[in-house]
Amino acid sequence: MENYVYVAENDEGKIVGFICGGKRETNQVEDSGDLTVIYILENSQRMGIGKKLIKELFFKFEELGFKTIFVEVLEDNKSRYFYEAFGAELLKTEKIKIAGAELNLLVYEWKNISPVLL
Repeated sequence: MENYVYVAENDEGKIVGFICGGKRETNQVEDSGDLTVIYILENSQRMGIGKKLIKELFFKFEELGFKTIFVEVLEDNKSRYFYEAFGAELLKTEKIKIAGAELNLLVYEWKNISPVLL
């Protein structure tokens, strides 16, 4: 799988966030891709950086012909609200174990990425 990475820099040229995506080997859905990581430094959040990063990645996905995009996030991770704000819909919840703890993994999908690109 090819990964596509985009970074955000502040006015001083320091990296304040990044996004990564492509198509997971486990993703068998035709014409689909995966947002695998997005991270923005806490002091750079709520400044529109996430929106710009997601748009860049989704423009690449559109170029690749991806029509459906998936993202996985732990239930306790507040970033899930970011995905929901950009139109991702909860597809399913899976139980996973990490370091002996059972956690809920939420799988979201965008069936239509056009609104994100506006």
